Amino acid sequence: MRRFHISFILLGLIFMANTFITSKPTLYIIGDSTVKNGKGNGAGDLWGWGEPIVQYFDTTKITVANRALGGTSSRTFQTKGLWKGVLDKIKKGDYVLMQFGHNDGGALNDSSRARGTIKGIVEDSVEIDNILTKQHEVVHSFGWYLRKMVRETKAKGGIPVIITPIPRNDWEKGKIKRTPNSYPDWAMEVAKQEKIQFVDLNKAMSDKLDMVGENQVTGKYFFSRDHTHTTAEGALLNASLVVEGIKGLKGCKLKRLLLENPKIVFPVVNKAGN
Repeated sequence: MRRFHISFILLGLIFMANTFITSKPTLYIIGDSTVKNGKGNGAGDLWGWGEPIVQYFDTTKITVANRALGGTSSRTFQTKGLWKGVLDKIKKGDYVLMQFGHNDGGALNDSSRARGTIKGIVEDSVEIDNILTKQHEVVHSFGWYLRKMVRETKAKGGIPVIITPIPRNDWEKGKIKRTPNSYPDWAMEVAKQEKIQFVDLNKAMSDKLDMVGENQVTGKYFFSRDHTHTTAEGALLNASLVVEGIKGLKGCKLKRLLLENPKIVFPVVNKAGN
């Protein structure tokens, strides 16, 4: 009888431990190469902000999974099956940070990438025979694809947060070139429509780079050879701006999982030298 009692207690403790482990939320990060460049190991000294941001979080309380992939748009992240891979794992209480837009302006149908989306947040669609994939496809707007991911996240009990795409290193009259009525604005419009929160990374980074100045930005946050992908310092700057944006979100419990005094070491040097 005593052995049975002890075994029952042990089973209870194991159940409680498993419940605690499975209740640990996951922060999924999805997007393009400005979120995760290449394999996320700093190839070509280029990084996305989804890599350093993990160091801002208390990973004993939340798991951070950067599932972004370079070259994808809001459309191809789904048509390639990448979104399904994330969606299948989302559980109640998980978070999804999503940043798209850089590749959505490409061609809707061609033999190289076929990743473009219809501009704006409209419900319009067009049917194509995809030259690249050899598949018949219905192509929707940027907003449609974002809405789909937002709604599917919420349906699983997850919390979606939209991040506006980072600006490119393009200057006009001494300031980073703004792109009104484009992907950053459309992303925020979707967030407002769906009544979810967003971080305007595009504005935060643009304002910051304006203060630094064009001559100092190129070579520090971007390389002159590339006006889209960031250096390690650029990625770290963006990660810090996303974190500041999260801190400013009213009622967002994700901020509670941030470290009070994070010690950021980035890039992390591994055995391969990256």
